[in-house]
Amino acid sequence: MKVTVDETLCSGCGVCEEVAPDVFTMNDAGVVEVKINPVPADLEQATQEAADGCPSGAIIIEA
Repeated sequence: MKVTVDETLCSGCGVCEEVAPDVFTMNDAGVVEVKINPVPADLEQATQEAADGCPSGAIIIEA
């Protein structure tokens, strides 16, 4: 899976970083960035949980 973050929607709440710290990180501007793309199979579930928990809907997953 590939994952991106829409920086215009990201609220910087950090839920994704808490759920999937191997995939997401907060930058100095308070916006989440993707650390690894494509996402390895063993991290797909956590990545999906992060996307589902994103209150601003900023995480976009592509199969």
